[in-house]
Amino acid sequence: MSAGWNTIESDAGVFTYLLDNLGAKDVQFEELFSLDADFLRQRRPVYGVIFLFKYPVGEKPQDTPLDGVFDYDVAESRFFAAQTIQNACGTQALLSVLLNKDDGIDIGPKLQDFKDFTRAFPADLRGEALSNSELIREVHNSFARASPFADEAQRLATEEDDVYHFVAYTEMGGKLYELDGLQPAPISHGSCSSEEFPDKVIPILQRRIERYPAQEIRFNLMAMVRDLRIRAREIGDQDWLYQEEQKRTAWQWENALRRHNFVGFIGETLKAVVRSKLHQGDTKYEEWVEEATKTTSARRTERRKTQGGANEEEA
Repeated sequence: MSAGWNTIESDAGVFTYLLDNLGAKDVQFEELFSLDADFLRQRRPVYGVIFLFKYPVGEKPQDTPLDGVFDYDVAESRFFAAQTIQNACGTQALLSVLLNKDDGIDIGPKLQDFKDFTRAFPADLRGEALSNSELIREVHNSFARASPFADEAQRLATEEDDVYHFVAYTEMGGKLYELDGLQPAPISHGSCSSEEFPDKVIPILQRRIERYPAQEIRFNLMAMVRDLRIRAREIGDQDWLYQEEQKRTAWQWENALRRHNFVGFIGETLKAVVRSKLHQGDTKYEEWVEEATKTTSARRTERRKTQGGANEEEA
């Protein structure tokens, strides 16, 4: 791990426990696998959504957004922070929803102190304060994948690079806003109540996706909602509650695995297997390698037969 901000995955388990570790209560993320307003409505209250997409590196900044209008006034009255550092956009998008919903979410004392401290700041200073927050950076980095091959060098992305970016959408003060730290101000998408949010945000996301080539499918969408276990308890649905508890257990296991790299373990395992084969006789090692090579070749051939059409279309 570097002393800066590391990349984290767009994963509901990561973002849910990121919320928990920052001190927020009774809130979680749900991944959306389709642009379905009914799915969102079933999980009310929906506090906002976070959208991950491939960022157009070569696109020139514009005075007006491609969809909606800039609202410079709300940039001062609500929590909006300019993004001032790489790799922080996921956590920044999360906070863009969370810190504008503290009237309905218990965000915890530490985040409340941070919001109060930055309340009078302009967007650029809020971004600097966020980037330099030891609490937020440490929690963010605790969910980065461990890797012995991490590249500490920083460079500017080129048009050939695949660069991804998170933005948030939420309802504030009777309007639907897009909160993107790379933009000069929040983007208003018109009037919207919290009840209307699921129906109104889906067309906005559809229009955004339609700006990409038809073959581009690298998007991810997550909704910030109230802890679904609370709803399950309220209606007495024990099966649903069990499913949600199992999901939390799986998320905790996956997050624990992210904190470890297994290169050393794999290396020691391979060495142990090789030693075992060598002890079995002079030819056992060569026979084992030859058998593994044939098995791998057969799997590749079978994969080409079953997935060849799809691979050719993608290429």
